[in-house]
Amino acid sequence: MSRWKPPRPKSSPYISSEGYQTLELELKNLWEKRKHVVKAITAAAAEGDRSENAEYIYRKKELRGIDYRINFLQKRLPTLTVVSKKPDNQDRIYFGAYITLEKENGEEVTYRIVGPDEHDSTKGFISMDSPLAKALLKKTVDDEVSIKNEFQQSSYFIIAINY
Repeated sequence: MSRWKPPRPKSSPYISSEGYQTLELELKNLWEKRKHVVKAITAAAAEGDRSENAEYIYRKKELRGIDYRINFLQKRLPTLTVVSKKPDNQDRIYFGAYITLEKENGEEVTYRIVGPDEHDSTKGFISMDSPLAKALLKKTVDDEVSIKNEFQQSSYFIIAINY
């Protein structure tokens, strides 16, 4: 059996200025963390037999993860387009909009449409590549949006749009 996976679909190259700064800070912090991990690997390697040295094995695995993320960020950051300008027509939903929606049960939720590199469900940031964001784009207040997946169908009413 093969381990081949099909390549992931390309994500949108857009990001807010705050999101770009966050990724740059993450890259800087990863380089600092990498220095400390390399020192720990050196110290663990000096203890002797590496095949049975749990500290050495753990730190090598940690270093691989850091290097993978650094490599990803170094390739991704130059390809991103920072969107800092508000759209001319603020009555419609575009990138960077804060949208207040009313669910079928009357509950209100607020989302912000952001780039795929900065989505965060705890803050209510949804990726512009998500089905909900795709359905919301270019809609206006009082429009109804329906999302259907293999498990359920959800309907939302757009209450407010802010930038």
